[in-house]
Amino acid sequence: MFQNRLVNIMMIILVALTLIGVMALVVYTQLFQVEEAEGEPTIDQVLERSVETEEITTNLLSNHIIRSQFVIQMENAQAKNEFEKRSFQVENIIIQELSDMSANDFQGSDGIENLEDRIRSRVNQIMQEGYVVQVYMNQRVIQ
Repeated sequence: MFQNRLVNIMMIILVALTLIGVMALVVYTQLFQVEEAEGEPTIDQVLERSVETEEITTNLLSNHIIRSQFVIQMENAQAKNEFEKRSFQVENIIIQELSDMSANDFQGSDGIENLEDRIRSRVNQIMQEGYVVQVYMNQRVIQ
């Protein structure tokens, strides 16, 4: 190869170190790679990304009073942080949506699902760092 024996030894050592480095990089990325879970998140992930609103009491359109509480699941941690900062805006949206409903709107599950969908879409309009995945009505008392 080369005329000088020292150059040959040095080239062999450099090639060996390069191969060891490439192998270490491949092993590291394959073994310690954090994989994003596809499909449904686990319950622990749902709890980490969820925010529970305070209990909200307001009048309904039919002159009844409703006391309600919601759990709102966010896309990721950044969205959860933004949501917590926007809690006053979210409570305002919830109060506006509830005040447009009557007690009869809560008779079946369709009315509750409709309310959850409307809250989700309105909150998503103000979110910038992520989005609301799901809204769950946690508590509801109508008087």
